Formats: sequence, C-alpha cells, structure tokens
Amino acid sequence: MQNIRPPLPDSLLSSLSDFLAAQTGLYFPKKRWGDLERGIVAAACQFGLPDAQTCARWLLSAPLTRSQIEVLASHLTVGETYFFREQRSFEALEQHILPVLLHAREHTGRRLRIWSAGCSTGEEAYSIAMLLDRLIPDPEKWNVTILATDINPAFLGKAAAGMYGEWSFRDTPAWIRARHFKHGKNARFEILPRIRKRVTFSYLNLADDVYPSLTNNTNAMDVIFCRNVLMYFTAAQAQKVIENLHRSLVDGGWLIVSPAETSISLFSRFTAVGFPGAVLYRKPADAESPAVATAYPAAAAGLLSETLAPESLVGDAALATPLHAAPLNLDRPAVQSDGLPPCAVNASAAPSRTARACANQGKLAEAAEWCGKAIAADKLNPAHLYLLATIRQEQGQYDRAVQSLMRALYLDPDFVLAHFALGNLRLAQDRRREAERHFRNALALLHQRPRDEILPESDGLSAGRLVEIITSVLSSLPCAATVGV
Repeated sequence: MQNIRPPLPDSLLSSLSDFLAAQTGLYFPKKRWGDLERGIVAAACQFGLPDAQTCARWLLSAPLTRSQIEVLASHLTVGETYFFREQRSFEALEQHILPVLLHAREHTGRRLRIWSAGCSTGEEAYSIAMLLDRLIPDPEKWNVTILATDINPAFLGKAAAGMYGEWSFRDTPAWIRARHFKHGKNARFEILPRIRKRVTFSYLNLADDVYPSLTNNTNAMDVIFCRNVLMYFTAAQAQKVIENLHRSLVDGGWLIVSPAETSISLFSRFTAVGFPGAVLYRKPADAESPAVATAYPAAAAGLLSETLAPESLVGDAALATPLHAAPLNLDRPAVQSDGLPPCAVNASAAPSRTARACANQGKLAEAAEWCGKAIAADKLNPAHLYLLATIRQEQGQYDRAVQSLMRALYLDPDFVLAHFALGNLRLAQDRRREAERHFRNALALLHQRPRDEILPESDGLSAGRLVEIITSVLSSLPCAATVGV
C-alpha cells in the first residue's frame, strides 16, 4: 500500500512562507501554499530528511545558508522557458531599441551591455545573443556584454552547457535552430560556440546580493531583462529589486519585464513606452542618451487594460496616462560647458569618486581620464589602479587591465579584489589555469578574514559572500583546468 504523506498544517506553511519571504524574497501567498508544500517535499529528499514537516521545521530553526537557498530555489522556482519567449518584447528590441543604440554607439565606443536577470536555463540570454548576431555584422569590432544571472545553480549549469530539447523551440521559427544550433546527442540541439561564448553566466540572488556593482559586472547596463521574476517576491522586495535595477541602468536604459508584471507604482521612476503588443520601461534619459523616436500609445493602452498582475503586484492593472517617449537626439555634447563630463556633478569631488560615477553611468572614456587624475595625485593607492583595471576590462582592453591589476598587487599583495579581478580577466581570455590560480590566491586571503567583513572597494560585498562566489566559479570550471596547477 502506498505511503500517503500527511499534508503540512496551515500554521507551519504560514510560518514557512513568512520565513522564506524574509530570507530569500520568495513570496508564497496562501493560494500558492500547494506549490510551496510540493517544493518542500522535493527539497526534503535532497536534504536527506524523512518528510516535508521535518524539513520545514529544520529550515525554520536557523537563518538559511547559501547552499540551502540554492536547493530551495531549484524546487520553488520554475525553469520553464523557451527561445524568444514573449516575442513582442524581442520585436520591440530588434526593430526600435537596438538599432538606435547601435547607431548612437557606432561613433562613441561601440559598446553595448545587456543583462538577463533571472535567466533560468539560458534560453532568454541566448535569444539576445542570436538577435545581436543578426544586427551586428562585425561583432569583433564591438565590445558587447551579455550577462545572465540566476539563483539556481542547476539552471546555470544547464545554460552553460547550451544543450536543448524540442520543447525549448516551441513557437520558434525553424531557421533559428538551423542557423544557430547543431545536432547533439539524444535528439538534442547544441548552440554554436560563437553564440555561446557571447554570454557570461553567473550566480546572483536578486533579493540579496549587492548591485549595481563593478565587482559582479552589474553596472552601466543598456538593457535589462527581468521577466517572470518579480512575481516570486513580496511587493516590498520587488520594489527593492526594481530600485536596484534602476540604478544598474545607464540613463536612457531599458527594463523589460513580463506583461503580467506591469505596474504604475512599482515602475514609477521609469517612463512606460508602448510598442505593438508590449510595454517596456525606460530610465529617464539625460541630455546625451539616445531615445526611441516613435512609441505606440494606443496599442500599449489596449494591452495594459487587459493585464492582470500577480497577487504581490495587484493594484496597477492599467496605466492611467498615455505613453510617450522623448524625441531622438544623438547630437548633444558629451562635455559640459565647464569642461567636466556629465558625471562630474560636483567639481570638488575626489577624482576617484568621479571616475566611479562615470563608470557606473557607462561613460568609460571619462572614467579612465578621472582615474588617471586620481593615480597622479595618489600614486601609492592601489584602489585607483583597481578601478582603472575594471574600466579597462569594460573597454575590452584586457592586457592593459592586467597591467593595472599587477601594479595594484605590487603596492598591496593582499588586495583580495585585485586577485579576484585577475581571475575573471584570465577566465574571459580562456586562460583557465591562470584564472584558477588567481581565484585560489583570493580564497587564501579571504579565509584569513571574518566572513562578515566588508571588503574595501567592493560596493558592500562581504568576505564570506566573495568566498561563495569564487567557490561557485571554481566548481563550474572544467576538471581540465585543475591539471598541473
């Protein structure tokens, strides 16, 4: 006779729901307690516990660890997605937003940064890469970043492998698969290396980690996809995430959410811009940011009037005012009349602070110039060289970035973030043995520090959190990377 597990009592589910919301930001209102219970049943098996009730009480006994959060995320979040999902958003990106951005950047650095936040198993990030493959005929002349992050390491592992079955191609034109994939084993399809190498996958907890930050590469984004993610959060946590995403965008940058997540109050700091069948959110542009010339208020109003937000976002079913966008203007000067770049809002600010402000706004040439001034004024400060290295890396000047980091380590051999940055640089250059050596140097230094110590120049990152990040990176490296090291 089959063993029937008793259901979890409502009191325990309520406590667990509140606990998860506080610890992870994941939101399970009463109508989703069935999903919560199923997830805990599955997690109990992975934790080696006899039943869901024992598992729930064990989880409630202490703050969650990183490994517990990862296991729970794998059972409580849905990795169901496919290539070019919500096609109207991709059409708006391809036909209106990216052409303007690419035109504007053609003469100002050829740099583009896109973030897939909550990337699941990678279909969204690879869809972006495939779209750019069509729009940029000479990719070697561009410095394009596609960052893809998720809280679920199992999803990230599948994404990095780049192997997909038929179900990931539903509603996807056949030519997409023919152009960007090759046949793999077991009737699966493998994404081509030239597309796969354009995406960087990384662990990031939107509810907890520090962003925007130069350390985890979440700053100065032109476009952020954060679709079907906010529905997992409480309203307060969703507001916090959106505030951080707003700061992660350059002026004039775009936030793309699911049609079910549109909201007046949550996105009040953005301008809602309507396109046929889609509404996107734009961070208000400063004088030099490109804008989209034409919007589609009628189409957008019709779409939003039919949108139903999830329970945590209820109250903003439709926009109350017509949508609009600023006119296209690509000819504004990048320097103010007083000779300072737009990011130097305070002429008395330290050059390093101005450099960081410029870097966070994506103004890399100005940031490098101010970094040079900071170095000239304080030649023995390794922090200025570290900042310059992060800027050089964003500019695609990897060798110059390495030189700056080596100079920083000459001044301070215990500068943890410099070791970590060297690991990331060597990894980007596919020099994995060197990358691992630098990561292990960083770990050795971190283990000498208290876990809750905030690291200098890290934008609030603790030593313990960086240990977790580096450990996750090392575990994802191929075994061959450790040979002979």
